[in-house]
Amino acid sequence: MAKVKISDVAREAGVSLGTVSNALNHPEKLRPETLKLINETISRLGYLPNQSARQLAGGATKSFGLVLPRLDHGFSLQIASGAHNEARKHGYDLLIANADNDDILEDHYLRYFMGTQMSGVMVQPMASPDWHPAMTKMPVPIVHLDIHCSESGYYVAADNEAQGRIIAELAIARGAHHIVVVGRAAFMQLTLRVLGIHKALALHPDIKIEVIDAGEWNTAADGYGIGAQIAERPADERPDFVVGLTDVLASGVVSALVDKGISVPGQVRVAGCDGNPLAWSGSVPLTTVAPPGYEIGRKGVQLLMEQIENKAPAKIKHIRVGSAVRTVTAVAAEDINRQELVRPFLLERASTQASSQTDATAINLGAYL
Repeated sequence: MAKVKISDVAREAGVSLGTVSNALNHPEKLRPETLKLINETISRLGYLPNQSARQLAGGATKSFGLVLPRLDHGFSLQIASGAHNEARKHGYDLLIANADNDDILEDHYLRYFMGTQMSGVMVQPMASPDWHPAMTKMPVPIVHLDIHCSESGYYVAADNEAQGRIIAELAIARGAHHIVVVGRAAFMQLTLRVLGIHKALALHPDIKIEVIDAGEWNTAADGYGIGAQIAERPADERPDFVVGLTDVLASGVVSALVDKGISVPGQVRVAGCDGNPLAWSGSVPLTTVAPPGYEIGRKGVQLLMEQIENKAPAKIKHIRVGSAVRTVTAVAAEDINRQELVRPFLLERASTQASSQTDATAINLGAYL
């Protein structure tokens, strides 16, 4: 069977080669009925654009790459969903790679996407206590997601300090007298959550705060072990509110308390702090502060488009030519540091609710995801 060419599509659809090219690369330029005709013709003939030839010709693909650290966390899945929908809005495809919590694999996918002439790349770096951009000079626009950084570049992150503050304010509103924070602040996001908790409680010196700096952030078993220790304390030494720095830890704490005969939320209220729906399968629906991953993915694509369309903020520079000083306006990507913070929201469920409150466990998680 002979390979279908773009000229075959144009002839069959009764349009020019340029019109078919626009349908493939700039569909927004065509009338809906023309675009529909060409797409139907492409499907009927089985035409496949030769991306390799296009790359050899020096053209960027109309695609973005997204490197995620893992696909076992609802937050990363939300990022992917937001990035995909925003990319399609601008006429771009989105290709997703799973680094599987391997920094070497993460770097491999970054280089692979750049080598295949993607129009732009987004990456959600692996959690690390000393993260910095792996590559200083990028051949294509890049945006880092879920990370704060003072180095040059484009960054979109949840406001992790606000996550801690919001959950602490909830504990205060629920009349907590003794709060225990569970989790080892091993990297920046968790450190900022702890900072937000301390700032919120600074105005309430009568509330006792205790930080149990232990446990891996993504291991429910560690949360269970800490929860079991809390359950063994005498009633007058037991906290009345526990905050897990992640939902996985908090869900482990809930399981341990319930197994040990401690009522949640009757005797101890428990909340998570990172909005991970994949950790919400316990017997008591978990309260959390949800970072809007969908919005982070969406803003990541918007920052890629800003770079592609050369809408980065201009910088004013003063240079001396001979004895005269001239003002030059220029955009130097290596000098730009763009930080976009996305505010999280409280998602209160049964693990912290008073008995008189309306049950919120029937929340539409599909809409949240």
